[in-house]
Amino acid sequence: MPPPLESTTAEFILLGLASNRFSEIILFAILFVAFLLILLGNITVITITLVDQRLHIPMYFFLRNFSLIWYTTACVPKALAVLLGGDPTISFINCLLQMYFVFSLGCTEYFLLAAMAYDRCLAICFPLHYNSIMNRTLLTQLAFGSWFCGFLFIAIPTYMISTLSFCGSNVINHFFCDVATWIVLSCTDTTLLELVAFIIAFIIILGSCTITLVSYIYIIFTILRIPSAIDQQRAFSTCSSHLTVVIIWYGSTIFLHVKPSIKDSLDYTKTVHVLNTIVTPLLNPYIYSLRNKEVKKAFKRTLLLPSLRKRRRSRRRKVCHLN
Repeated sequence: MPPPLESTTAEFILLGLASNRFSEIILFAILFVAFLLILLGNITVITITLVDQRLHIPMYFFLRNFSLIWYTTACVPKALAVLLGGDPTISFINCLLQMYFVFSLGCTEYFLLAAMAYDRCLAICFPLHYNSIMNRTLLTQLAFGSWFCGFLFIAIPTYMISTLSFCGSNVINHFFCDVATWIVLSCTDTTLLELVAFIIAFIIILGSCTITLVSYIYIIFTILRIPSAIDQQRAFSTCSSHLTVVIIWYGSTIFLHVKPSIKDSLDYTKTVHVLNTIVTPLLNPYIYSLRNKEVKKAFKRTLLLPSLRKRRRSRRRKVCHLN
């Protein structure tokens, strides 16, 4: 039996994602490649939108902020170490910090998705007033507010978790420190914590989802009033990447957080968390790159054209040398 734990000096054991060595090796290879692609994709999007002057507009300012949300770095490295046969233990403080950063950055993503939907709504529904409304001040306020609220909201359940007592098993049935795992292991009454976590999830997820939904209702009605089918397609293409990300993100997260009991279906919740913390961040930068013509053009201008120019110069030098 695991030794009794004291609240502030506890060490926990992460079970991870696999139950045998073969599965661990396969999962490690998959997660490691996915993690590298996540970093590469987001760094590429940030670099392109910073370097290319044509992308210095509000839409891509939000996209840069969105690409900075690397909550996978808070949980995936430890999960990879466990899969590789490393130490599965994690201290109370590190576990608490891991949970805080994963969920704070996740909440920030909700707010940024809502801000991006509002931006697209203004651009499509009120094009003549867009530049005056979406000025630098409002842009900064929306971005800063998304980050600030994301980290502020999660500070409440984090503090409540830090006061819990743990006097039983120290085995966490997860690959990172989730709120549900703390509640399952605690030997004190967690009714208030569950209620607070549910209310915060309700406000953040459904609140941001409502803003996004209302924005897209306005967008759809505005696009339908456009007489030209080509102009309709062009208007919708400006927000198709964002809409795709919204559907994937909300589809996987509403189940995780908006439910009556946080203790229910822990094994199934762990599986969905893999989709939410690894698969979705992996898809995001590539969705914005592949479905956005301006990003693809900027990618060619920023990364491909310099290399082509170098090749042409080297060929010219070889020709001159031969002559």
